[in-house]
Amino acid sequence: SSAAERPSSLNLSSYTIPPNQATIQMDSVQRWMEDLKLMTDCECMCILQSKPISLEDDAQSECSLPSQHGACNNLQSLLKRAWIISTELTRIVQKLEKNRWQRVHSMTVRVNCHVRSMISEYNTFTRNSWEEMQQYEKMLVEKCSELTTVTERCVQIEDEQILKSMKSCINDTLTTVAQYFGQLIELALTHEIKNLVKEINSSDNLYSAESATSNLFSLTQEGSHLCRIIAKEGGIAALFKICRQDCFRCLYPQTLRTLASICCVEEGLQQLEKDDGILCLADILTDSTHLQATHAEAAAVIAQITSPQLTFTQHLSSFLENMEEIVTALLKLCQEAVSGEVFLLASAALANITFFDTMACEMLLQLDAVRILIGACGDKQKVDSPYSRDQVVTILANMSVLDQCASEIIQGNGVQVLMEMLLEKSSSGNPPEVAACERVQQKAAVTLARLSRDPEVAHAAIKLNCIPRLIELCRSPTERNNSDSVLVACLAALRRLAVMSPDGLQESDVQQLVKPRLVDSFLLCTNMEESFV
Repeated sequence: SSAAERPSSLNLSSYTIPPNQATIQMDSVQRWMEDLKLMTDCECMCILQSKPISLEDDAQSECSLPSQHGACNNLQSLLKRAWIISTELTRIVQKLEKNRWQRVHSMTVRVNCHVRSMISEYNTFTRNSWEEMQQYEKMLVEKCSELTTVTERCVQIEDEQILKSMKSCINDTLTTVAQYFGQLIELALTHEIKNLVKEINSSDNLYSAESATSNLFSLTQEGSHLCRIIAKEGGIAALFKICRQDCFRCLYPQTLRTLASICCVEEGLQQLEKDDGILCLADILTDSTHLQATHAEAAAVIAQITSPQLTFTQHLSSFLENMEEIVTALLKLCQEAVSGEVFLLASAALANITFFDTMACEMLLQLDAVRILIGACGDKQKVDSPYSRDQVVTILANMSVLDQCASEIIQGNGVQVLMEMLLEKSSSGNPPEVAACERVQQKAAVTLARLSRDPEVAHAAIKLNCIPRLIELCRSPTERNNSDSVLVACLAALRRLAVMSPDGLQESDVQQLVKPRLVDSFLLCTNMEESFV
């Protein structure tokens, strides 16, 4: 349930932990099978009046897993249980607003049982909870019991005025339950993450380091909230400690992948900067003795921390100090990539860096990047998807603001590649790939518009029939997948080329696409589309 659907008297968003995307998209039957154990546990608990079934000592020892894998599995179980409880609390609020008192009470009993089961399970695998944890457990159980008692009374009351006065009391109790529940989950997660980080720091063999790092990576996939806790509890420093030890070289790819996941949050980036992480990444990228898989994962971390979508990356002062080494290493990785995945990661990092600082474009020009990237576009093993072509054309578009770039494009047969990008279409039709194709078309048109200030580039584009293709993209909504950004870019490129070759356009194209103001041509082309609203 979205926050907008929740009444103002209770906001659960601060206290709930959403499941990862894989859980949300899970097949409904599979999801039911996953949740079945938790549901049946709850029903058994109701029948037994909230008295948990304790394991015999022998059975408990037989069921216990190895500590590392057990801790991760138990954390996953805790997160699932937390998601169910937070969902149930939200549903109680909704039913309360509709005065569905019988449902409010039955759902409150269910939450009470889930909370007791969760605490019992957690105490079973931790064996001993500390004082602060016990305090929150006690307060949460007491509040849940109080909530159950109050809602039970409401079921027996028929007077609307009395029920109305009690609704405020129930809302207050629900808010307190949500707060205690959130604080309890936060304590448990922080405690377990501290243990994992401690385990990584003290690891003296490959097995323990690999297991702890793998478990930490699994937690990063559960959402940004856990990434913040990992960063706060020293996870970044522990992972870089592994990346600085030669005895753990075979773990570098896995460790770097975990770092990239944590650095999606500001706290992760701050810790990376604090722990000289960028220098470590530069050392890995420039060390030719590492496997290409390691270089690719280091490139993935660079791509993550320089992402234009993040608003807090501008504070990476140490990145500028190491930028030349990093850019050189990434371009070399693009040139030597043995697979499409490696090329995609390296080119994505370079594309992000060209947004991060304008000096990167000048560096790339001096390093002969235009020739290397255009040449890669002819290698289907490297550039094997619209996603890779999106990165290449992003770099070219950002470099095209430099005057020297035009001659490099001409020498490398780059105009032909840009023309091919204007023809980009999705083969599968799935939304992410279609969106990537739109970006390729848009950025190819932007690059052509910028480069066509050079007459040589403009004439080359005209010879390759770029004008008819640009007109087609403007006039046919299906060719551009109804994308307004593609339309604007194509109109701009067409107008630039029309100056060089006015005879290449029909009178109707000139009157509709070239002569009017850009906004008028845009409105004319968008009005060609059918409206299904």
